[in-house]
Amino acid sequence: MTDAPKASDSGLGTFERWLSLWVALAIGAGLLLGNLIPGLFGALASLEVAKVNLPVAVLIWAMVYPMMVGVDFSSLKHVGDKPKGLVITLIVNWLIKPFTMAALGVLFFEVIFAELIPPDDAQAYLAGVILLGAAPCTAMVFVWSHLTKGDPTYTLVQVSVNDVIMVFAFAPIVAVLLGVTDITVPWDTLLLSVGLYVVLPLIAGYITRRNLLSKGGEPAIDAFKSQVQPFSIFGLLATVVLLFGFQGEVILERPLVIALIAVPLLIQSYGIFFVAYFAARFWRVPFNVAAPCALIGTSNFFELAVAVAISLFGLNSGAALATVVGVLVEVPVMLSLVAFANRTRHWFPNA
Repeated sequence: MTDAPKASDSGLGTFERWLSLWVALAIGAGLLLGNLIPGLFGALASLEVAKVNLPVAVLIWAMVYPMMVGVDFSSLKHVGDKPKGLVITLIVNWLIKPFTMAALGVLFFEVIFAELIPPDDAQAYLAGVILLGAAPCTAMVFVWSHLTKGDPTYTLVQVSVNDVIMVFAFAPIVAVLLGVTDITVPWDTLLLSVGLYVVLPLIAGYITRRNLLSKGGEPAIDAFKSQVQPFSIFGLLATVVLLFGFQGEVILERPLVIALIAVPLLIQSYGIFFVAYFAARFWRVPFNVAAPCALIGTSNFFELAVAVAISLFGLNSGAALATVVGVLVEVPVMLSLVAFANRTRHWFPNA
């Protein structure tokens, strides 16, 4: 294992820094194309096998696969090196975050915004934010950690541990929360989605990583990830275009819906960060562990959430729309939290 995940050595690249802008442009393109050529989007929507839309499945794999190549399972041997930060993040990720997200969704979509959102739409948006809350981030975490000069080994351990847990915990947590909110859970589709978008990419990433290590070591992995990263960004933006193309008419009729969905997502993101951050401060966790442990708990694996929302509820569902709004708000929120963490570095002991 190397001392640092090279993927983050350059920090947040120019393209990634403006990701929210590119997502916004992709939304605009989707709305425009969806209204200009609805027949094309209808044909793409019909390309399904076992409730899995094939064009979107390809795009999701383009997003997820490069991330999985970066997961180094050998880092699991370091799982006990800095247990405080790991304990905080795991508690936040798996015992707090999914449930607070569901609670905020119920509060806003079924109570506060009840007069603004039809009941069926409220249930769909609620399902989307639940999927976001149950999917901790695996890729951009390296960037946020790097921007706060976080411990790279710790970050790598966190990603590996979270991916292992996600294989087993994501589906049950989502099923429980959807059931509690009276949303029908199609278990076969949910399990198929986890297998298709978590387990298989993880296996493919592991095999690819092992082959690259045998041929050229870590430099070969870095070169490969640099080559495939553009496909990941393209997959994300193309998925956004498709989603908003399918929902173009609905969104243009009710543009306020984007802002309404963003409200609980923003409250959740800032709230979860401060819970983890101040827990780390209280426990006197060093800053280079405290910052990434809070940021890891805040960020979402929105690629997985988008894919599962499409599989469970359809391309033109409110659930899929809610997960895409999560993409739109995440980057500016995370950059603001990185800035806050760096300004409050003096609150924590040094490593």
